[in-house]
Amino acid sequence: MELLVPCNGNSAPSILNRDSAGGICAYSAGSTPSGRVHPKSLKLLAARGYPTDGLSSPSWDNCAADHAPVQAHWGIPDPAAAIKQDWDVAFQTAFDTLTRKAAALINLPFETIDAAALKSAINGTTDV
Repeated sequence: MELLVPCNGNSAPSILNRDSAGGICAYSAGSTPSGRVHPKSLKLLAARGYPTDGLSSPSWDNCAADHAPVQAHWGIPDPAAAIKQDWDVAFQTAFDTLTRKAAALINLPFETIDAAALKSAINGTTDV
């Protein structure tokens, strides 16, 4: 399954959602992409052992056509909007929240779940 994780500027929150497992491949995209990945996102991902080469800030108009029939929007506050002195906490909080939500999604019974139940379950991960 391909999953699109949208974000307005796509410089931080959806970029931080890098976990793909269990037959799920996650993509991130923005409604009004900033055109760059926030340096703090890249630093946090690299520190966690994730590859950062080639990460970009694409528009979801491009990605939605090519990928991801399933979309999840989890309403994570944009850590890049925090004041610079709060970035460490804001970026770590976004990363941790997205990690929990991705884990809940990965644990869904994809082999047996129908489309309506899948959409409901994805939306249900908003409170994870």
